[in-house]
Amino acid sequence: MLRTVNRVLIAVVGLVLLVVGGSVLAVGLGAPAPSWWIHHGCDDVLLDDSERTRWEGDGWWWPTVLAVLAVLVLLALWWLTAVLRRRRLSEVLVDTGDGEGALLRGRALEGVLVGEAAGMDGVQRAQARLTGGQTAPEVRVRLLLEPHVDPATTLEHLTDEPLAHARRSAGLESLPAEVRLRGARHRAERVS
Repeated sequence: MLRTVNRVLIAVVGLVLLVVGGSVLAVGLGAPAPSWWIHHGCDDVLLDDSERTRWEGDGWWWPTVLAVLAVLVLLALWWLTAVLRRRRLSEVLVDTGDGEGALLRGRALEGVLVGEAAGMDGVQRAQARLTGGQTAPEVRVRLLLEPHVDPATTLEHLTDEPLAHARRSAGLESLPAEVRLRGARHRAERVS
């Protein structure tokens, strides 16, 4: 939902800025201004003195301006925190078979995945993060591989062992995984 709101908001703001900016640029370069346009030539200013001070004497003007600006700042802060917020799954719903279900802490499942993946041959470091929903979790795994390890073999072992164990232990039909493999940096070897 937030991803959709984010994209729609960026698209609308971008479209408005593009239309207004393009129109100002076109009129400024000498294109004829449409009849509904607020400015009529390239020497016209954005706000003249009478437009800028029209409602200054009214009692409602400054509170309204401040309220609108405050709402815009709050919306921008909400949007920024929502975009920057981590999307880590905190709990996974495990089907216990009795119709009730149990909640498994997401960090516990991540810890088990990291422990098993880090214990595999050729893996220097492992990281895991659960995303998605409580009933349909997904996992993102990052592995730092030692220099002489075959990535295909490591990926096969990860799929057959830690990911399969996590799927079975949580009682999930499937556990989609995104795996990122990276090789550890090492010095060049000397050939003699």
